[in-house]
Amino acid sequence: MSNKKQTGHIGVTTENIFPVIKKFLYSDHEIFLRELVSNAVDATQKLKTLASVGEFKGELGDLAIRISIDEKKKTLTISDRGIGLTAEEIEKYINQIAFSSANDFLDKYKDNANSIIGHFGLGFYSAFMVSKKVEIITKSCRDDAPAMKWECDGSPEYIMTEAKKEDRGTDIILHIDDESKEFLEKYRIENLLKKYCRFLPIPIAFGKKTEWKDGKSVETDEDNVINDTNPLWTRKPAELTNEDYIKFYKDLYPFGEDPLFWIHLNVDYPFNLTGILYFPKVKSGIDLQKNKIQLYCNQVYVTDSVEGIVPEFLTLLHGVIDSPDIPLNVSRSYLQSDSNVKKISTYITKKVADRLDEIFKNDRPQFEEKWNSLKIFVEYGMITDEKFCERALKFVLLEDVEKKIYTLDEYKMLVEANQTDKDKSIIYLYTTNKEDQYAYIDEAKEKGYDVLVMDGQLDNHFMNTLETKLEKTRFVRVDSDVIDNLIKKSENKEVKLTEEERNALIETFKSAIPPMGKTDFVVGFEHLGEKGNPVTITQNEFMRRMKEMSEMQPGMNFYGDMPVSYTMTVNLDAPAVKKIEADKENTKDTVYQLVDLALLSNGLLKGEALSKFIKRSVESLT
Repeated sequence: MSNKKQTGHIGVTTENIFPVIKKFLYSDHEIFLRELVSNAVDATQKLKTLASVGEFKGELGDLAIRISIDEKKKTLTISDRGIGLTAEEIEKYINQIAFSSANDFLDKYKDNANSIIGHFGLGFYSAFMVSKKVEIITKSCRDDAPAMKWECDGSPEYIMTEAKKEDRGTDIILHIDDESKEFLEKYRIENLLKKYCRFLPIPIAFGKKTEWKDGKSVETDEDNVINDTNPLWTRKPAELTNEDYIKFYKDLYPFGEDPLFWIHLNVDYPFNLTGILYFPKVKSGIDLQKNKIQLYCNQVYVTDSVEGIVPEFLTLLHGVIDSPDIPLNVSRSYLQSDSNVKKISTYITKKVADRLDEIFKNDRPQFEEKWNSLKIFVEYGMITDEKFCERALKFVLLEDVEKKIYTLDEYKMLVEANQTDKDKSIIYLYTTNKEDQYAYIDEAKEKGYDVLVMDGQLDNHFMNTLETKLEKTRFVRVDSDVIDNLIKKSENKEVKLTEEERNALIETFKSAIPPMGKTDFVVGFEHLGEKGNPVTITQNEFMRRMKEMSEMQPGMNFYGDMPVSYTMTVNLDAPAVKKIEADKENTKDTVYQLVDLALLSNGLLKGEALSKFIKRSVESLT
């Protein structure tokens, strides 16, 4: 073996490349392990490919990649038995890094660690984020190539010599610096390997398995392999059972309830994508959790922040997607412009819609049973994704106060005849709270009207979406007007009051309204029949809906800052109101009582005003 020693400068145009790597990649410094293990996997798979085509004639043997820690030497080593490197390959792949200039480098990539590594192929150099010196000892699978040793202390200078190494493959030895001592801790490395390398296609061994013996934990001779080389999403759906899918879900989310159902993704044209997406069981809006989908590239973990790859509404799903067409190191701007990513997003949307439609058609009882959990996904999708909305119009469901469930077409057939107003618009009445709005629901039912329950956190936005999709259809909350005005069949009877009489009555009723901060009341008059309520308090549908939506949408603060506005409708046909008109001087208590009753039915009578109402009511009984 020759002892010739080669020294040189790494081919960069800036002297401060390593301080820059340490400084600007610091927040993501743990990814060095992912990068180095991924390189080892690549080297091993290349060897397998050469063997499969007859270019490598030797025995493959044990191909496991081994990670080891030497606490005394303060080293972390990643070893593989892959293809190895020749001196020429070290020169080409390790010693030459082409940067146009230090300024371009810093200006363009200083805020994005992944972009630096991904753009410049710096996977190996991420080792210097945690190391004061890095050594490579490697032997090519080519019989005529000597083993080589390369070392660098974090400056642009390196030393390369021939080395002793009997077996093919590569050892990367990291001399961990003092600021990164955490990466000499077994627990820390094991956690990182489980995070980034859990499903790599080559076995990753970290130490030995242990067993409990004679009251203590002792090492066995068996490798502690931390990864599943053949994860569920790489297998054919026909080979898998429901139990397999549920077990995999439990492995990913140990404390989660069983999922509602799942979608197995598998496409190889015009892009490559595999994965399994699960619909989690949702108890309430509080349970909603984003970033539960794990993104992989050839079984290498990338991120669980998948906005831009998965449509916004599907970030509520759980599971795994894997695509070699999405690079390991992705930036937000890259995702937004990449055509493959857009195709993948469209494909996932279609697959989810098709799966929901399939379950609805084949097993509607199961679909209805799970609707309360599915509703948030479907509504969110219809609000935010036009293509999904078009598909979902067939299987989205509505539920009424009698707990009966309908498709949009079914519900239209149910109410069209009775709930069409004089302008030929179909009015869908709804409640957001069956208890609080009971009296209004009861009045609607007496008219033969059906009332939907729309009490979900997205229902305001969802109704807006449906109103744009369903021809001549409006959603109106059951307490937003007096019953005869909710579905106007004809023009109301004309109110014949002089301006003086109107103003006097307005003043009479407004004077009975107790003080309420940021609340306005508009007094109006209608002929609603002798049996109609004397005073009814309602809230305008449009303004109320806008205010409620503004609580979820910062851009709608204009509506959120406006006072709450109510309409107080006085029924001029009611005997009690006629009595007030006839004798305005001696009916003060009657006015207060009528106004308080209307406020009470809306949950608006509180504090001192409620106390006075109770006292007045008791006195009237004695």
